[in-house]
Amino acid sequence: MTTDTQIESKTKPKLQKRAFARLGYTKMETAELVDAMNKLLANYSVHYQKLRNFHWNVKGPDFFDIHEQFEQQYNAAKVSIDDVAERIRVFGQTPMSTMRDYLETSDIKESSTDLSAMEMVSEIVKDYEILLEHMFNVIEVALNNGDSGTVDMVNSMVKYTEKNHWMLTAFSKK
Repeated sequence: MTTDTQIESKTKPKLQKRAFARLGYTKMETAELVDAMNKLLANYSVHYQKLRNFHWNVKGPDFFDIHEQFEQQYNAAKVSIDDVAERIRVFGQTPMSTMRDYLETSDIKESSTDLSAMEMVSEIVKDYEILLEHMFNVIEVALNNGDSGTVDMVNSMVKYTEKNHWMLTAFSKK
């Protein structure tokens, strides 16, 4: 005779047991998550500095529009950088934090100050595409490791980045 408890245990999915580690993630899972987030952090940090460079040095008839947009975007990038770094700290790890490390790790590269306003916009659009690749990678790693907190954090960054990509792309098609 089968009891209700036996039926319930057969139909309920079993939660995967994790070896004890900080937050319940193994050392390998933590390393994968932190590596992906550090790569995103490095790209975001170079992107942030590029936005500040462009904000300070944009010229031309679209100055007021672009100058203001770059400021809004670097302020938002600053918040995302802080969120990613603090998420790495949640895992008990130290986030990457030097410009040397950022520049060595980042797929986004520095730009000069002698670009036209539209060249600057084009550079930022390319940066957003690179950032989105890294965001999707972080999400994939987080999903594979059962890290819904990181997925939630990065999903909001994806929405913001996709919207800014669309807006700058629309602006540059004058």
